Amino acid sequence: MTKLLKVDGLTTRLRNGANIVDGISFDIAAGETFALLGESGCGKSMTALSLLKLLPDGVEHSGGEIRLGEIALDRLAEREMREIRGGRMAMIFQEPGLSLNPVMTVGDQIAEVLALHKDMLGGAALVRSIELLTQVGIPDAARRAHDYPFQMSGGMKQRVMIAMALAGEPKLLIADEPTTALDVTIQAQVLQLLRETQQKSGMAMLLITHDLGVVAENAHRVGVMYAGQIVEQATREQLFANPLHPYTQKLFAALPDAQRNGHTLAAIPGSVPPLGSITQGCRFAARCDRSWTLCHEQTPALIEVDGGRVRCHLYSSVEYRVLSTDMPSPSVPHPLAGEGNSALKTRYSLLLEVEGLSVHFPIRKGLLQRVVGQVKAVDGVSLSIVQGSTLALVGESGCGKTTLGKALLRLIRPASGSVRFEGELLEGDAHRNGMQMVFQDPYASLNPKMRVAEILEEGMAALHIGSDSAERQAHIDELLDRVGLARDSKWRYPHEFSGGQRQRIVIARALAVSPKLLVCDEPTSALDVSVQAQILNLLKSLQHELGLSYLFITHNLAVVEYLAQEVCVMYLGRIVERGTTQEVMRAPKHPYTQALLAAVPRIDGSGKEYVRLEGELPSPADLPPGCHFEPRCPQAMPVCAKRFPDLTRVGDAPHDVCCHLYPALPN
Repeated sequence: MTKLLKVDGLTTRLRNGANIVDGISFDIAAGETFALLGESGCGKSMTALSLLKLLPDGVEHSGGEIRLGEIALDRLAEREMREIRGGRMAMIFQEPGLSLNPVMTVGDQIAEVLALHKDMLGGAALVRSIELLTQVGIPDAARRAHDYPFQMSGGMKQRVMIAMALAGEPKLLIADEPTTALDVTIQAQVLQLLRETQQKSGMAMLLITHDLGVVAENAHRVGVMYAGQIVEQATREQLFANPLHPYTQKLFAALPDAQRNGHTLAAIPGSVPPLGSITQGCRFAARCDRSWTLCHEQTPALIEVDGGRVRCHLYSSVEYRVLSTDMPSPSVPHPLAGEGNSALKTRYSLLLEVEGLSVHFPIRKGLLQRVVGQVKAVDGVSLSIVQGSTLALVGESGCGKTTLGKALLRLIRPASGSVRFEGELLEGDAHRNGMQMVFQDPYASLNPKMRVAEILEEGMAALHIGSDSAERQAHIDELLDRVGLARDSKWRYPHEFSGGQRQRIVIARALAVSPKLLVCDEPTSALDVSVQAQILNLLKSLQHELGLSYLFITHNLAVVEYLAQEVCVMYLGRIVERGTTQEVMRAPKHPYTQALLAAVPRIDGSGKEYVRLEGELPSPADLPPGCHFEPRCPQAMPVCAKRFPDLTRVGDAPHDVCCHLYPALPN
């Protein structure tokens, strides 16, 4: 294979001398995908920016060679690099909302690339822009080319970014977490588009991600990165069959799935050290349960092992060969505390009952702001949760999951329907301390001007929990112990904590008023797999210790398999399928559920049929007349466009589905 990109000893440092990308070497052939895998803060994005010479202020290239074909990129001046960027090399940035110009139409932004790298102007550039938008799956591209970024969904903005990157017909595409913020269905479409483009053009791709499933389905070779260094490099098949480095092994062991249900996930303690902070020894030694004295004293070299390369003293030391027989396997799961308690396996009483709940938002127009329509965010939802269990609510963004969660807590007033908590009808602020919410974004949901102690005490004081501040502070100390934070951390501000630690603070705040039900709104969506494992372990242990019930809102179906006993699948404000986790995940009935499951990247390499969902999620302000899923359904029938199906029981197990493919059985 022709090596299109060759990186040898790439070193990037702060101007004070600390190396933040330290001696990175890899190559990518034409038509090949090389994945850089690792947690946030490992230096993956900084490596990509180094290749494009887009380093932020205070950071500089200090060594190593970067060759794109015969061109030595590290020797080019900025004027020459401008001709390379967007032409021979292009990048899809992680956050399309921040990368697109908000005051230019998307067509003009693509035309800008065409003018610079293809000498295309005027009408020809517009025609080509529309072709590119059509190619990346933007419906009605001729009209949407004149839209601004704020008029598009997150998935559509990401596809616009891809269209811009492909406009210059690059030989190398750098995709930096291109699907992190997307639903699994949109993620599958984006990745399928990149694969098809690669097959047609022979384009090479550097894929930066922390998602092992995405790597398994898209990469040819993988480099595992930690604290500015590549610690393991292998083909995809070698890495997934036999990961060598303890860090890679722990990433695999931290993944939730049905087989690990009832066991703790092998979370990696601590966090990635700041780039450039460790100059001696193995950078993973402080978090590694297999390290010994040599690991802290001598930096391991990248050596050849079983056809791959690994940076670890375990594979080069005589001392290791003597000690290895006594070392525990790094991925052995341990049963959760309390899992064997028979009291936890008994049938619990019904805690929450929801009947026909609807949340409608008025659409107002005109000078007098008259109501001209309704946005049916939640439309007649019924569900129930038993004490001590977890019900997962899954679906794409915009389906109404978060709105439903807020309506249950009366943070949004429902239009109709009833909610009963412990048999009592919820009205006003009743049972406010019995139900609490863990919000999706731990950054936005904590007051940056308040210390942790003030944040935790605020709700307790409002609900008159504790006789005085001293008693509440003692309770706060117990809460911090329970969620795994040091007691003295209560005097710090939110910005002084990592993302995983902030999420623990949010959970502690919810627990401060001793609730029985937590509504968890995507609490792990923004976290690395290792931090996600820590939070899931915490939620599981709290459930066993305190008998908590969870309504777990998520689009991560692997988390559903690990955590939940029951699943409700939501689409455009309605429940379209519900049942036990095993029934719904193993034998999905509704075409929408089947498409969701087919879109999930799997690390086991098992083949699955790709189900492409056409078009975008319809607006809840203009719902289809029959089944809401009919315009996107690959199995739609004439009756689907006329009437919304009834909820039908399928099989002997409690498994219900709203679909005309399963007509109700006669009594």
